[in-house]
Amino acid sequence: MEVTGHTPPQDVPPDRSASIWDVARVAGVSQQTVSRVINGKARVSESTRAKVLRVIAELGYRPNRLAQALAGGPVRSVTVLTSDTTLYGAAATLRGMEEAARTAGFSVGISVLKRDSLHMDIALRLNRPGEPVMVIAFDEAGVCALRSLPPDVPVAAAVERRSDDGVGGGADTDSWQVWLDDRVAAAHATRHLLSMGHRTVHYVAIPSSTSPVPQRTKGWQDALRAAGRPLPEPLQGGWTPRSGYLAVRSVLADRSVTAVLCGNDDLALGVMRAAREAGRDIPGDLSVVGFDDSPPAAYLNPSLTTIRLDFEGLGRACFGQLYRRLEPKTAPAVPTWREPELILRESSGPAPA
Repeated sequence: MEVTGHTPPQDVPPDRSASIWDVARVAGVSQQTVSRVINGKARVSESTRAKVLRVIAELGYRPNRLAQALAGGPVRSVTVLTSDTTLYGAAATLRGMEEAARTAGFSVGISVLKRDSLHMDIALRLNRPGEPVMVIAFDEAGVCALRSLPPDVPVAAAVERRSDDGVGGGADTDSWQVWLDDRVAAAHATRHLLSMGHRTVHYVAIPSSTSPVPQRTKGWQDALRAAGRPLPEPLQGGWTPRSGYLAVRSVLADRSVTAVLCGNDDLALGVMRAAREAGRDIPGDLSVVGFDDSPPAAYLNPSLTTIRLDFEGLGRACFGQLYRRLEPKTAPAVPTWREPELILRESSGPAPA
């Protein structure tokens, strides 16, 4: 008989890794049930499957691949293609993908693409022909990799914007793509600054990625145009604090510039440094808003107002889409991710009188 609750994970001794027996005991099910969940077998209710997967994640249980192979069970794997493992958004998305795949019993290989190598034989990067793939396609290298995949490769992708061209996944784009609505989020942040009396909002842009005008830039433009406010030229930044610092040094000499939206939190860090050097008080006479809500954002001085994006949830959902394509009868429902959220902190405030 299965129980409805489970014993807290700390019941597993700290000096050893969790076993399949620990998972069964904590989840209140049999070892055979845990094995069915790990191997994607049927005859397990959705509620029980979800409970076992949750306990597996909490205990950090890693299935023994050799034992599975010797027992005749499937050894399942997936390759992630990405051009970056250091930028916060890509790294957090990758973390979500790996966590979800491991919980479902898949091993994960990571192949890092070179940003300047847009013509590559992607098939050579797969461990086995036809192996399933997840692509972090936030930039041109990722999009090119997605387009270069052989047609027989099962794929799911985390993308900057929804694509309707069927690349990599067939006509039903919602079945293999996941994305965060950066455009809506940037518009919301811009409207927030306008609502506090700022005449307009300047923007430090991240590099163009999958389209001539990135989604965050479009959202900022949308809000200013809808409000009938002046639309300054975007300030071209990069990805780093230094690029944000260099982008705004000359602009901040103009005291009519009272609000700056940044394409990511690293750019905002550089903008805040340049503002201090220019004698600008944040938020007294200059409001600064970032994007992503990277871990340091809450601990800057002043703490950074920013858009929080659920990259890890996006990565889990990306694997969920792939899992449903591979095993439609046994895979659990695709998890959802949180919508972008404006996090108000100390770096933004009313326009100066």
